[in-house]
Amino acid sequence: MENLKGKTAFITGGASGLGLGIAKACAKEGMNIVIADLRQPAIDEALKIFKENNWPAIGVQLDVTDREGYVKAADKAEEAFGKIHLLVNNAGVGVPETKVWLDSYELIDFTIDVTYKGVLNGIKTIVPRILAHGEGGHVVSTASQSGLVPVPGFTLYNSLKMAVVTVMETLANDLVGTNVGSSVFCPGPFSTNLGQSTANTMSVHERPAPPKPKDGENPPAPPAPPADIDFSRIVRSIDEAGSRVVRGIKRGDLYILTHSDFKPAWEARANAIARAYPDEPETPGFKQVFSMLAYNPIFDTQKQVPAWKPDEE
Repeated sequence: MENLKGKTAFITGGASGLGLGIAKACAKEGMNIVIADLRQPAIDEALKIFKENNWPAIGVQLDVTDREGYVKAADKAEEAFGKIHLLVNNAGVGVPETKVWLDSYELIDFTIDVTYKGVLNGIKTIVPRILAHGEGGHVVSTASQSGLVPVPGFTLYNSLKMAVVTVMETLANDLVGTNVGSSVFCPGPFSTNLGQSTANTMSVHERPAPPKPKDGENPPAPPAPPADIDFSRIVRSIDEAGSRVVRGIKRGDLYILTHSDFKPAWEARANAIARAYPDEPETPGFKQVFSMLAYNPIFDTQKQVPAWKPDEE
């Protein structure tokens, strides 16, 4: 979707953090913005930015786990702007975790409902509307670098973000032959307020805050970084995140990644998996019977991404 001007973006979790960064970047491209968020005060605060810049935008209060509410929110978006062209499944939570066998079932269910089912609810509600109007469009879902290289002590976050990666890879396959694209955004560290927004979401869902891990229940914290580290180059701005997402949409990238520093870790994981396949000859006829398991051409659609230029923000 190269030309975004005049199109409409529906962004969940769009009132703060990465969602707000993406919303601002889309607005700079001339898009109509629908900020869908659970927190009405955050929506009201975010809309001030769009009003100050004369960017067309509305806010809709949405709990992504509420399927009927999702339909109503999509209806409001279409009432305001006619058609939805871009869906950004950005709403998610980052709960304080411990070793998974110590997590409560309540915490497990809550995290699955928001982080995973919320993405599926968005696709099921919005994608048929994009396909129906025929003008083309795109779907982006926010996962995480932790979905590609798991972090110890965060089973729920790691696994559900990996699930989002797989959802978007499969969606890309299912959308082949249409004019709708699919991307998964796997950011590294950015300056967000995920902790506060998660606390607010848990409060609305009437979920108690999880207890703090006891000594020995989590791996030891990493050593403090040297004092001369420039954190602005490591923990980056939401505006940069938004611009990177917009660039990925316009390029048609399947994967929108950020910090290239993570590449060796991903290569180590990929190589470990490759080494785990038995050193055996190919089974005659296997590729003909299980062609999509033996090779998937969707991966060939991803082209090399050039270096980021700060002036792209």
